[in-house]
Amino acid sequence: MKGQLDPVVHPTHRLRICAMLAAGTTVETSVLKEELDLSPSALSKQITALVDAGYVTQDRSTTDSRRVWLSLTKEGPERVPRACAGVAGDRHRPGELKCP
Repeated sequence: MKGQLDPVVHPTHRLRICAMLAAGTTVETSVLKEELDLSPSALSKQITALVDAGYVTQDRSTTDSRRVWLSLTKEGPERVPRACAGVAGDRHRPGELKCP
């Protein structure tokens, strides 16, 4: 996929979600909602697309089902920079996340 945009990750909110997850190990959905200024339904749509495509996993709290944490899948750290490379025109170094 070198130099091509990944249509799953290309939308700005999805790129930002992946960039936030790449910067940390896990992020709670409430943090993403605040940072991205999205409605719960809009955030859910973005997360579902990333989960379905295998970029992100989600884990619910066992004590409060409203609390959900997201993290990149095992393949996520490799896939996200490649997806971002399509945005940056392949001007990145391996292992370096360059997203807008």
